[in-house]
Parts: sequence; structure tokens; C-alpha cells
Amino acid sequence: MDAAPIPTPTENTAQRSLEPIEPPGLYIHVPFCLRKCAYCAFYSITDRSLISAYRSALRREIAIYRGWAPSFDTLYLGGGTPSVLPAFDLEGLIADIRNAFTITTDAEITVEVNPADITETLLASLRRSGVNRLNIGVQSFDDDALALLGRRHTSLQAIEAIHRAHDAGFRNIGLDLIYGLPSSPPERGTSPKTDRTFAIWLATLDRAVDLSPEHLSCYQLTLEEKTPLAKRCERGEFILPGGYRQADYFLRTAQILEESGYRHYEVSNFAQPGRESKHNRKYWSHIPYLGLGPTAHSFSGRERRWNRLSVEAYIADLESGREPIEAREILNDEQLGLEALFLGFRTHRGICMERFKICYGMDLLTDKRTMLKKLAYEGLVEIRNGFLRPTRAGMAVADSLALI
Repeated sequence: MDAAPIPTPTENTAQRSLEPIEPPGLYIHVPFCLRKCAYCAFYSITDRSLISAYRSALRREIAIYRGWAPSFDTLYLGGGTPSVLPAFDLEGLIADIRNAFTITTDAEITVEVNPADITETLLASLRRSGVNRLNIGVQSFDDDALALLGRRHTSLQAIEAIHRAHDAGFRNIGLDLIYGLPSSPPERGTSPKTDRTFAIWLATLDRAVDLSPEHLSCYQLTLEEKTPLAKRCERGEFILPGGYRQADYFLRTAQILEESGYRHYEVSNFAQPGRESKHNRKYWSHIPYLGLGPTAHSFSGRERRWNRLSVEAYIADLESGREPIEAREILNDEQLGLEALFLGFRTHRGICMERFKICYGMDLLTDKRTMLKKLAYEGLVEIRNGFLRPTRAGMAVADSLALI
């Protein structure tokens, strides 16, 4: 099986395509967890007996895509929980990747880890493999919140994990945090208790700033159907904060972190100067990326495809000599343009209007003048140095801005 490489644009098509302007990124999905968190809808399984078969299947898929791109300048191992793999499996996986693909010498290499898994042995193994960025799934520094979310670490373990990572030599550490957690419904005749939940979030932010990680991802909790926490909310055990309170979370978070020296470069992401996630920025900038592993997505500039939605089906396909593709789609110019608006409005950089005009044939200033004037009057967008950008208030409603 030979997988098609990234197409090289010809002179005739370069203006109308989103040709790579930097090397693509490489993503590996590690679909294993020790247990499922109460809010998580990402694909993962707790049956670790399949790790060996998964590793063998992944080696086969890696072989299929050898030559997909001349080189990659980011490698991201996500999940699931990659840190539940034995250290030798993680080392072997990264070695397989390096043997098959050209990873640039200055590549950003990230591994997602759970605080409970971080040991000196694991950290030393990751360092040997060339990993230079850790993304630690902290979510909260409050033990009650962690219990509600079904996390398997404590706040103390999270703090110790961050210190251990720093002591091991990691100088690019990102933390994942979640806000907007549900609270118990108020008793009859009393006021809602969301203020306490809000205070817990502010305390988590203060702790995070004190620890000074290079990167912070702050996600608003979104409950997917059939997750345990969603079912508890449906039964009335908990209530989610309302729309105004959710806006308070977002705006206050941005204010605190920006005042603490973090740049709010994407709706949910903050970084110290120069520490933005190089890999994730590819997703938001329409840069091609290759995804390997169950459920992993790939984008080659116009085609998007995604892998089988189960570990067993993924393994069976590759053992039978088939590509483990669940589905694929070819995006037309209109779809790509809408995505470019949607993704651009999620970033502080915004949308380069000249590039947008070249790629999609639309002059935003002319064709959307009335709507842009309205959004600017409402304080949601601004135009600066040729870029159409969301303001902080605009980022809070970024998804709706793309409907201009």
C-alpha cells in the first residue's frame, strides 16, 4: 500500500490552494487510559492487553506513510494517555517514528502525560527519546474538583509532577486546565452556588501562575452525551453555570493570564512569549498534518481523512493489509474558506485579508463591509496591519464570528 504524499502545488494552482508554507506536523494517537474520566468523550480504552497489538499495527501504518512528506517539524503524542504505556514502549514508538520519517533537528516533540504517571524513570526515558515538551493533564488544583471529574491524581501529585519535570530538564511545559465545572443545585429558597465554583477556578489559576509553566490551555467544560458527568447533570445532581457566568470565566481568565505575562494566542490557549504550541498552530493555520493511530485525523491541504474508530478495527485492518481509514472528504474552496474564517477567528493573529482574497477570491473588506462594521462597533473585531482579528470579547464568541 502506498499512501499519497502531500501534493506539490504547480505554478498554475499555487494561488488557489493552501500549499504548505512550513513542514507538516505528525500526530500519534495513543488510545489507552487506566480509567475513563467522567467528562471525557475522546476515544480511549482501558484494556491495556491490546498495547502490543496496537504497537505492531502502528508500525505497519508508519510504513504505509513513509515518504508522505520530506520532513516534519512537530511530533505530538496524544490520547488517551500516552504516559500509561511502559517507558520502553514509548521509547520504541518514538524510535520507530524517527526511523521512518525525517524529524527536523529543531522539532517540537510533545507527549501528553498524566501527573500520576510522572516518575524520574519516565522523564529520563522521554529525555533520551528527544522529547522536549510535556503537556500535563492537571485540569484543576482542587481535590474536590478532581474527584468530580474522575481524575486519578491529586492536586499535590500535580504540583510534584510539575516540579519533577522541571528538575528533569524540561523547559517547555504546558498544563491543561478545565473551568466551568457544574455545582450542586441550590436548595429551595437559596441562591446558586456557582460563586464557590468560580472561586475554586480563580484559586487554580493563581496556583498555575505561581508554578510558571510555559503554556496553559484553559478549556470550558463541555459535557458530551452519555458521559458519566453528563448523565449526573441530566438527573439533576449538578447544574452547569449559565451563559453570563461562562462569559465571566472566559474574560476573567484572559485578563488574569495576560496580566501575568501570558499571550492569549488562541481561544483556549495562553503562552509565555515564544512558547506557543507549534504543533497546534498548524491545525489553526491550515498547515498539513499526518495523524496515525485509531481515530487520528490527517489533512493534506484539501483532503481530510480519519482512521477507524476502534482499536480492534484499526488493528484488524492493518493485519489484513488495508489502510485503517474510516472516511475521507475532499474540501472545495467554499468549505476551505469557511474553515479559514472559523479557525482564524479563534486566534489572536486573526485572518490575513490579502491571503484570504488570493486563496478564496473574496475581499472581506468589500464583500462583508456591513457586517464587519457592525462587529467592530460591538467591539468584537478589529482590523490591524492587514489582519482581521477578534478582540478579547470577540474570542468569547469566536465560533459565531465565522458566520459573517
